[in-house]
Amino acid sequence: MHQNYIIADPWSIIEEGYQPERFKSSESLFSLGNGAMGQRANFEEFYSGPCFQGSYIGGVYYPDKTKVGWWKNGYPEYFAKVLNAPSWVGIDFYVNDDLFDLNTCLEVQNFKRELNMKSGYLSRSFECLTTKGIRLKVEALRFLSMTENELGVISYRVTALDQAIEIRFEPYLDSGIKNQDSNWDDDFWKTTSVSFQNGRSYILAQTLKTDFKTCTYMYCELHVDQNKSQFDFLSKEDTSIRAISRVHLAKGQTAQCYKYGGYTTSLNHGEDGCLVQAADYCIDKATSKGFKALFEEHEEAWSNIWDNSDIVIEGDVKAQQGIRFNIFHLNQTYSGKDARLNIGPKGFTGEKYGGSTYWDTEAYCLPFYMLTKNQDVARNLLIYRYNHLESAIENAKKLGFNSGAALYPMVTMNGEECHNEWEITFEEIHRNGAIAFAIYNYVRFTGDFEYLKEMGMEVLIGIARFWQQRLHFSQAKKAYVMLGVTGPNEYENNVNNNWYTNYIAKWCLEYTLTQLHKLRDGALEEYERIIGICALTEIELEQWGEIADQMYFPYSDEHQIYLQQDGFLDKELKPVSELQSDQRPINQKWSWDRILRSPYIKQADVLQGFYFFEDHFSLDELERHYNFYEPFTVHESSLSPCIHSIQAAKLGKMDQAYAFYLRTSRLDLDDYNKEVEEGLHITSMAGTWLSIIEGFGGLRMENDKLSLRPQIPVQWDSYRFKINFRGRIISVHVDRNGVELRLKSDIPMSLRVFGKKIELAPNKTIKV
Repeated sequence: MHQNYIIADPWSIIEEGYQPERFKSSESLFSLGNGAMGQRANFEEFYSGPCFQGSYIGGVYYPDKTKVGWWKNGYPEYFAKVLNAPSWVGIDFYVNDDLFDLNTCLEVQNFKRELNMKSGYLSRSFECLTTKGIRLKVEALRFLSMTENELGVISYRVTALDQAIEIRFEPYLDSGIKNQDSNWDDDFWKTTSVSFQNGRSYILAQTLKTDFKTCTYMYCELHVDQNKSQFDFLSKEDTSIRAISRVHLAKGQTAQCYKYGGYTTSLNHGEDGCLVQAADYCIDKATSKGFKALFEEHEEAWSNIWDNSDIVIEGDVKAQQGIRFNIFHLNQTYSGKDARLNIGPKGFTGEKYGGSTYWDTEAYCLPFYMLTKNQDVARNLLIYRYNHLESAIENAKKLGFNSGAALYPMVTMNGEECHNEWEITFEEIHRNGAIAFAIYNYVRFTGDFEYLKEMGMEVLIGIARFWQQRLHFSQAKKAYVMLGVTGPNEYENNVNNNWYTNYIAKWCLEYTLTQLHKLRDGALEEYERIIGICALTEIELEQWGEIADQMYFPYSDEHQIYLQQDGFLDKELKPVSELQSDQRPINQKWSWDRILRSPYIKQADVLQGFYFFEDHFSLDELERHYNFYEPFTVHESSLSPCIHSIQAAKLGKMDQAYAFYLRTSRLDLDDYNKEVEEGLHITSMAGTWLSIIEGFGGLRMENDKLSLRPQIPVQWDSYRFKINFRGRIISVHVDRNGVELRLKSDIPMSLRVFGKKIELAPNKTIKV
């Protein structure tokens, strides 16, 4: 069983007791972010024990040269990585001239760390006995402002418990930071200036190669009772700067240090001089408002976020804590204000996956942002891809495609492919389909057909051209086939006719044709403009239709199921339940050769297609495919349990649905994969939200109307959530007696509940 040290609480993540062996994991779990920057929960003071320092700035990255022993045409030259940025959080302190280090204390008592998700702050407190026999109490509180996204704030308190002492505070900035995952141990940063003026400290640094310029800044105040002291300049080195303030504390007296810090960058400001001016503006605003007012504004911003996105579960504290933890980190990672930013699989919580954009955004994340915020937030995620269309065309050209065919990258920061495993880079091309599906999903939920005219059609045409050229006609099968691909199940590479990839390609060709015909019939001028921009011909359109009509899908008459790919039934079909526990997880226990030959599925593959296109198949077909493939699924991807939870709920397998929900919602809290110290699984957290909204809530779009078919796990007394549908907020409350709906809008609307049409009146509650 997973050893969980996190205390169950509906609104907080709480760690009690001094457990240094857990600290790296806690640094991930207690991470903070505000959409523009984020940081792991590293201690402010010096700590000599093991830790993983991490601070990150949205949109600032470095192209780390690929480390590979061979090269193929089209192979990415670098892997774009989010940078471990200069740190502004440090506050060392000395007790009677001895540097304080929690790791060397003789005793540590009442250690507590709390991530308060309701108000968006991290707090930590403990009492200790130093090596010199001095008893102290330390209390720290930190938040990254959700209203001033270039600003973070720390309150740091030290209390003398048993004798009078002198405390010397040394807050500092440090740009001598390296990524732990550098391929060549390169320096990613160059520090250009370190300065101190009027109590304010600045480090100007820029990234090598990409030349992003940043100013890391700080300003500190020291309070003892009613007395306030400023910090003086202490020292500076090539990559760091320290300030200093001393204070004598009587027994029982407390010194409180306020630190205001953060980043200004050339992404949002001009060059060096402007960055310092922008930092001064942040400091001026922070000091004029003060800690209390800044915190109240930040708390109110979180209150507004929770008002729209909270899911309330009664009767199951672990399930409640799990979903709020997921929603909290999704909102910390992406605010939707900047179309240049996207959602990395680890967000601001670690370096793994480079902080880059994957297909996770379109397949899992977009619905969360689309239905808990306004449609502009989701639109920005699609604008991100539209802005990278030319790069996607260039990516395809490197692999031999032409005429405007677009292959979106598996991993990217700026539109260029930077994934460096050939079986993924060249073969996991189903990512193109997820981007097309996201356009369809966005338009059907929001009704924003203008997006299709302005941007979406060009993206769809580029993707359709890619499918046209990637497929070819097999004389033996008398059908179009797709060879040498990797499906969502990355435990099989270089397969032929992966059903999911073939199906999403067919659907994409048909959907693109349908939307073009709608434009031609209803907006001829826009149609002709798009045809002209893309140089699209009738011959191409005919070919798309022919390919879609004659697509090959591997099928088993015996099992009456679509096969994951050609030859799947040739495998030794031994279910996961027959594997010895000491063989799990197979990705850590087995050779890659053995995994590739096995029937074991990392995550939903055929079932991913049934999830996206469930209205194309009957419930009986879903059940047959679920019953066949789930027993072979090892769920060793964080993206796997959520899809299976949704489908199990649809099939009425509520015990399985609940088990999968609990696994996806507490994946990091319970550290299922024994890797949480590397960072959190941010993109799968959106899948957790889907597992409640679409799984238990049964939310769907049917004939341009919202539809609900709610169910409730036996472990819950009730649950409730809200949906922002085309600017109207619908509250849904589900318990054992039925469903209660309330519409917050001036305009009435109708929807279906259990297939029955329900009329909702403004600000009225209705029970079903």
